[in-house]
Amino acid sequence: MATITTTARLAAVETRLFLREPAAVFFAIVLPVGLLLALGGSIPNFRKPDPALGGQRPVDAQFPALMILLSIMLLALSTLPTALVIYRERGVLRRMSTTPVRPSSLLAAQLLINVGVAIVATALTLGLGHLALDMPAPRAFWTFAGVFALGSTALFAIGLCLAAVAPNSRVVQGGGAAVLFPLLFLGGMWLPRQLMPEILRRISDFTPSGAFGQSLTDALAGQTPQLLHIAVLAGWAVLAGLAAARLFRWE
Repeated sequence: MATITTTARLAAVETRLFLREPAAVFFAIVLPVGLLLALGGSIPNFRKPDPALGGQRPVDAQFPALMILLSIMLLALSTLPTALVIYRERGVLRRMSTTPVRPSSLLAAQLLINVGVAIVATALTLGLGHLALDMPAPRAFWTFAGVFALGSTALFAIGLCLAAVAPNSRVVQGGGAAVLFPLLFLGGMWLPRQLMPEILRRISDFTPSGAFGQSLTDALAGQTPQLLHIAVLAGWAVLAGLAAARLFRWE
């Protein structure tokens, strides 16, 4: 019970610190939601039924799925690992190890904050998209929630791996970008998956971004995500989580 209380207090403090960073709030929340509303409202083709999407409009499932993916990836591969490495670099985690507050409580608090921000960004994406672009609500809500949880777990586990192996903040920021942009491409951010060559789409199927983005799209459209993509996300979550637990250093 004491550990839960400590983590909750740390989460409250870390939340205030997070909100003082305009860049973090902008990239995690404002950018994805703004892109959805700006591009969805200004590009007519985004609001027209697309035969390649089963007659749905891109703003009904595919585009919001990509914006949700963008938000979570920015948090998991940039915000979270950078914050943890800076704390380790400045000796915060080492000093905490000499107090009753364990460093693991700070790790849990950081995870809670970033997951909470991801949920807020997702809720705003779906809510404002519905009001402004007449996006339908997720047609399979619990399927969507399960995919969101599994995909977020996989991406945050990868982010913890980055924090585990990066020696300083410059390296973790560069390494995060080196992982982030290829994964965004393979997730369909710049070239939709249905337009990818077969070999590239097959590679995308086995990446966390490709599997997560397609599963979000399927769930938003009321379809059952492919078993392959669920298995890929579970595999990434387990492997990256185990690697992060084994490699993570508090000092």
